[in-house]
Amino acid sequence: MTFRPFLAGLLLALPPLAVAEPPNIAPGQWEFTRITSVQGDLPIPDQTKTHQECIAQGDINDEAFSFIEEEEGCELLEHAVTVDGLDYRMVCRAEGGEADIVGRMDFLGERVEGNVDILVASSAGELHMTTTLQGQRIGDCRGNSLSPAQ
Repeated sequence: MTFRPFLAGLLLALPPLAVAEPPNIAPGQWEFTRITSVQGDLPIPDQTKTHQECIAQGDINDEAFSFIEEEEGCELLEHAVTVDGLDYRMVCRAEGGEADIVGRMDFLGERVEGNVDILVASSAGELHMTTTLQGQRIGDCRGNSLSPAQ
């Protein structure tokens, strides 16, 4: 696997974390938007991605509940999870480089807000990536649990 495609999967990579109380997230249909900007030697335009997802009460109550999947080659170094949010730090390694990742997400009932800072060191040079995430409950769940936003 080359390092550049590997980075696309890192933007919100976080393994499931156990919490004593479920996150302060209302069940229902949610719309998430993330904006990623890159500073460094390579000219990469900002990227915006939006998707919708159904979050059921059973999902929220599950100790393994997470917005994202764990990525191969990543190691979680620090994490703190509360009912109101999470903070984490991880490192991901792939051929030719390493990414240091620091993230924060706030759980605000019918909204979530967060950011992820990624510093990539590779043979091509250093890149600093910043991703801002916003989510909003937009109503009750529809029939499809995951769908791209229209």
